[in-house]
Amino acid sequence: MSAQHEAGAATTHRVVILGAGYAGLSAAIQLASRVKRGENVRVTLVNAQERFTERLRLHMSATGQRLAELNIPDLLEGTGAHFERGWVTAVDADAKTVRIDDERVLSYDTLVYALGGVADTAAVPGVEDYAYTLNSAQDAEVLADRLSRLGSGTVVVVGSGLTGVESAAEIAERHPELNVVLLGRDEPGAAMNPKARAYLRSALDRLGVTVRSGVEVVKVLPDMVELAGGESVAADAVLWTSGTRMSPLAAAAGLTVDERGRVVTDATLRSVSHPEVYAVGDAAAIRQGYGVMHGTCQGGMPTGVHAAVSIVRELKGKRPKPFRFGYYHTPVSLGRHDAVVQFTHPDDSPRRLYLTGRMAARYKETVTASPWPTWGRMKKMPASGAFWPRGGRFTRVREA
Repeated sequence: MSAQHEAGAATTHRVVILGAGYAGLSAAIQLASRVKRGENVRVTLVNAQERFTERLRLHMSATGQRLAELNIPDLLEGTGAHFERGWVTAVDADAKTVRIDDERVLSYDTLVYALGGVADTAAVPGVEDYAYTLNSAQDAEVLADRLSRLGSGTVVVVGSGLTGVESAAEIAERHPELNVVLLGRDEPGAAMNPKARAYLRSALDRLGVTVRSGVEVVKVLPDMVELAGGESVAADAVLWTSGTRMSPLAAAAGLTVDERGRVVTDATLRSVSHPEVYAVGDAAAIRQGYGVMHGTCQGGMPTGVHAAVSIVRELKGKRPKPFRFGYYHTPVSLGRHDAVVQFTHPDDSPRRLYLTGRMAARYKETVTASPWPTWGRMKKMPASGAFWPRGGRFTRVREA
């Protein structure tokens, strides 16, 4: 064996993945499963805690429902990926290092940035001090404890997006003794077709949720929220689901970010300013033919898989391919036995087809539970994870 070959064999390509949400974990499992043992590639997944946060079920945790505690090292078992527990406190994109807990430093050759968003508690006064969020399982459990001790009173859910709707419905069903008020700028289900939207609204009415659209919360106080225009709404507990903010780490590292702090990527999901960095999931501003993708599990997991496949291609001396994704549904739970599923065009606009009732609830539960069998299949057959709707003409980015 030549000296050059021996030197090459001794060099390990270090891939560090930051964040073990749906996108980051998909990237880690897909990449580690595709890399052969003798290929000198080390995959390290960094996350603040070992417990996997089922973001799709946090509204259930918030009402005291016990869920399975999923352990990230267990989910990685058999892949060869390494797990590093700790908070990411700094990224140096020029030195290609990541600082963990301000005391450990990891060096990388390729970085996958998957630090997703959290509820934006800084934009409105009082939110940070007095409102609850669903950023983590621990946050949800704190709210569940508060709700269990109220006995009576009013819970205000701020934000009429999908998280707000699901949370309001779940709280109203599990705590019929409480008054639940849903506040938001838009009507719940605004992006659905009229019939699906009407069903969603009737379900909220049936559950006793008071819906107020076209309002904006400008301040949160210990016992109320103030609206633009001077009106106030009494509240014994406030759940904040309005808006998200990104970690400032990407911008601080010198990566090009958009106005929301998301890493701007090229067509292959690489940072436009640092091509050795891939950005996936909520952390990335990914442009498709219909516009910039919004953060969902259905789109997040494919971005993680695509980044992993692209890294493997680069290691083999090939060019990564462009990422394309088309949306296909919007499932919304309305308590445990009801839901509405709006099927969509690839650009996320609503189709005429939708499901409601128990069939929709079963569909939603199947979707929520789908990551586990998907990851299990990827461990055995990595190529099985690389199938998702590409979106056809909707996702083709036309050059200006």
